Order: sequence, then structure tokens, then C-alpha cells
Amino acid sequence: MAEGSGAWLVIGLGNPGPEYEWTPHNLGFLVIDRLAEANRIRVTRKDSNALLGAGAIGGAPALLAKPQTFMNLSGPPVKLLMAKHGIGPDRLIVVYDELDLPWGSVRIRPQGSAAGHNGMESVIRSVGTQDFPRVRLGIHPGHPVKDGAEFVLTPLRKAQVKELDELLDHAARAVESVIAEGVTMSMTKFNRRARGLTQEEK
Repeated sequence: MAEGSGAWLVIGLGNPGPEYEWTPHNLGFLVIDRLAEANRIRVTRKDSNALLGAGAIGGAPALLAKPQTFMNLSGPPVKLLMAKHGIGPDRLIVVYDELDLPWGSVRIRPQGSAAGHNGMESVIRSVGTQDFPRVRLGIHPGHPVKDGAEFVLTPLRKAQVKELDELLDHAARAVESVIAEGVTMSMTKFNRRARGLTQEEK
């Protein structure tokens, strides 16, 4: 257990601004919004270059945050929030999009590398460890992507928007489970394959 408040810090990665709101790269922000709605937390307070909200999730004190420094610089606000609120890596959960996973998949991991995700690279570099849980939402469209950087900032297609509610609900419940039941049990319950896949993705 971390010293300090004993609270969890749930970070959603994304880019601030309405032009980015409904893009694949902002699924982390959208999950934070869903968690805030479900747990009656207002994520409106400016703190450490992030929007922050405090409340309870799964019976535990929790902070929800959306860094406002743009994706590639997500790490410094996370480090500042952890230091200010006395939160260790074991109580940090980062939620973000993952181009290596197919659209509709949700994967909880106890730790790991950034796997080329710039936001996560910034967080790992700033926090100084990759040993913290994360919830990844798959965004790969199922066909070759020529330019990943362009794809993640392109607005979601209509078909994806129709499926978005269910995906965000599943990811939000996964975060709640990590807090209430731990990573191992949550992985068993919530890690899922995208529709049509015959084997578990990595």
C-alpha cells in the first residue's frame, strides 16, 4: 500500500480540446468521463496540469485525472499528482488506447513497457518505473494502417461510435474491478478478445 492518502489515482490519457475528443487517441479521457459519471465524481478541478476529481470507487478513495499537456507530455502531470497526493505506483492505474490490439478489446496488465505508445512512454519515464497496472483499449480497425500517428487522431467512424458505449462501460468496470478486487482477478474477469478473434491477443 502506498504511503500518504491511500487513494488510487486513475489517469486517462488523451489530448485536450474538442477537435480531439472523439478520436481513438482519446479513449482514455472518455473512460475517465464514464467512471466519473458512474461514481458521481466531478473531474473539473485544475491540479498539476491536469483536470482532477476526487471521490470513491469500489469502496476506496480515488482520484480521476486527465492530463492537459497533450499526449506526448502526459508523464509530468502524473508525477506531480502522485507526489502531491502521496500515491505510489501500486495505486496508479493508466487507461489508454492501444493500436496493437483490435477494436473492441480490453486488456488489463499489471505492468509492462509502453510498446511504442508515446503517452505511456512519457508516464513511465516520469514515474521512473513500468510496474503499475494499466487498462488498454484496442483501436486497430482490422485492416492495414499506413500512418499510425494520423490514424489515432482521425475521428471515430460511425460504426465505432455505435459500439463506443459498450466498450467504455466494459473498460470502466474493469478499472473499478482493479480497485475493488485486484489486478489478477480483474484480468480473469475483464480481459476479452474482440469479436471474431479465435485467440487471445497479447
